Formats: sequence, C-alpha cells, structure tokens
Amino acid sequence: MATEKTIFNYRVVVEPDERIGTNEACFTAYCPTLRIADDGDTIDEALANIKEGIECYLEALIKEGQEVPRPDNLSEGVISGITVKLQGRPHFSSL
Repeated sequence: MATEKTIFNYRVVVEPDERIGTNEACFTAYCPTLRIADDGDTIDEALANIKEGIECYLEALIKEGQEVPRPDNLSEGVISGITVKLQGRPHFSSL
C-alpha cells in the first residue's frame, strides 16, 4: 500500500558565517518562513542539514496535529545581492 506524499517548498538563505566559540568558517542556512537555521562546513552540507531540520520540524508539527506553515511561493519575489560604493572607511559593528 503506497503512502501519500506532499511536496513542500520553502525559501532558504545561505550565508558565510563563523561558528561561535571556535571562529571556524562555516555556512549558515536559514528558513525565514519556519524560523529555523542550521550550518555546515560547505554550502551543500548546510543545505543538507537545513533540509533534514525542516523535515523533522514539519513531521513533528503534523504528528502533534498542529498547523504547518504555508510553503513559500518560490515564483514570487527576487533574491539578489546589492553592491554599493561609499566614500571613506566605515567602522563596522561586530556581531
């Protein structure tokens, strides 16, 4: 007997980052809609880790009978980077 499968698409943002405590370089993947994040040594690893986290989170919501956040409409919106040039040398805040 086949089980029914549903496909969910959620937007994920991946950025270079540093691990707290070790200052090791890594990549952080963040899903704004679900408000969960994970990291990895590479972009692919960060994406695999966030995918697993999203699956676990959604499975838990379904198991508990809670509402699942509506998947993102990935055909809407634009994700882009912007480069700006400024005069002088700014002082950057530390995170």
